Amino acid sequence: MRVLALDLGTRRVGVAVSDATETLASPRPFVARSGDRARDHRRIAELVSEEEAGLVLVGLPLSLDGREGPAAQSARAEVEELREALAVPVEVHDERLTTVTAHRLLADQGLDARRRRSVVDGAAAAVLLQTWLDGRHPS
Repeated sequence: MRVLALDLGTRRVGVAVSDATETLASPRPFVARSGDRARDHRRIAELVSEEEAGLVLVGLPLSLDGREGPAAQSARAEVEELREALAVPVEVHDERLTTVTAHRLLADQGLDARRRRSVVDGAAAAVLLQTWLDGRHPS
């Protein structure tokens, strides 16, 4: 089964997808927020269909101590909306430090700050998804 991961942001939604064996996560182009959440969710539904995903995984932005603050509460509210809009199950997964990790990985690849900003959302979604995949299929 392919899994589509989302890193919800206020301006962009980072997107990543797994391979069918649930082994490897790959970033995809982000979804720019339109200002209309229902429209954004329709675009995400199109991605679910295009990627033939059987599950959507959404990053839950917990605080470093594991508590749910306003960002996590907002994400949970959007997850409920996504569950209504999508024909596949939607799960959440702790996304602490995924963006930091993504920035480090991209810097290690030699991308300058400007280029990192354009791809960090998908990279963060890929880090989120890869962590989830690795937890499901430990080696």
